[in-house]
Amino acid sequence: MSDSLEELPLFSLTPSKPEDEGEGVTLVRPESSLSAAVNAWGEALEASGRSINTVKAFTGDMRLVGKYVGAGTAVVSIGTHDLKNFLEWMLNQRGVPCSPKTYARRITSIKAFFRWLVETEVLVENPASPIPQQTVLSPLPLVLTPEEMDAVLHAADAFRKGDRADSRPYTLVGLLLHTGVKKGECLRIHLSHIDLNSVDGPILFIRYGDVSKRYKERKLSLASAWVSAYRDYLASYQPRERLFPWSPRRLEYLLEDIGEAAGLEKHLSFDMCRWTSALKDYQAGMESDKIRQKLGISKIQWREVGNKLDRLAVSEGWATEAE
Repeated sequence: MSDSLEELPLFSLTPSKPEDEGEGVTLVRPESSLSAAVNAWGEALEASGRSINTVKAFTGDMRLVGKYVGAGTAVVSIGTHDLKNFLEWMLNQRGVPCSPKTYARRITSIKAFFRWLVETEVLVENPASPIPQQTVLSPLPLVLTPEEMDAVLHAADAFRKGDRADSRPYTLVGLLLHTGVKKGECLRIHLSHIDLNSVDGPILFIRYGDVSKRYKERKLSLASAWVSAYRDYLASYQPRERLFPWSPRRLEYLLEDIGEAAGLEKHLSFDMCRWTSALKDYQAGMESDKIRQKLGISKIQWREVGNKLDRLAVSEGWATEAE
């Protein structure tokens, strides 16, 4: 089949019918080139409702396969050994870095493409079946151990009660470790978002001005120890609108000072406090959905977060409440 015919629009994906050049239809057959079959697969993915970005990523992976085996190679002639050789080339011989996440996605693309060819009866056997799916576990975030968290809070409280009393360190880190709010959310907290006289106890409201992010808004309880430090903080610094009227970098320096005073080897950060807070709730037996809501994340985001909390609980030596 000529290249010009291979690139004609693919109006039908039924492989059992002969190619009808008169109607301008190019059908995917065992002898079809990899390039033409990938084009057809892309159309099938779009028709099934996949996003444009997903289609581009998947078909782009298969076009990279085409660069290795030849874009004009008939799909029926591509064997398992070709695919394994391609993966080896991509990892060790291509000369372009390939992250574990990208490598895993390309295996997914290869397996999905050839599975589609079998399901549409273009191929009888699937050459990608023997290739194991690669699972990539993203790196775990750094968290504080229970002992380190105690040291951090003790150090922050020492700043508050020292000769040059400063309630700001405890007000910041105590809030982060108890509520798990993100840096951006912390910076947007206004005094009006804190209600110390709520019938449910002291409450922090996390607000979003962007309507599309209103689902992230939530109500978080505040610890009594934090409220005491907060009152001292208000008396000392007298903020007018925002709770912390300083730059993000200034607050990051403040966390670094607390970490240094606590004798940490780790770099104390907003993100570390957020993950430590979530892990503390997780190990205390809080329901998964309540942790998700407290963090202000979607159910889809929770899949990865929950998996990481499972792994952190094992790796960081946090004792469960039952233990």
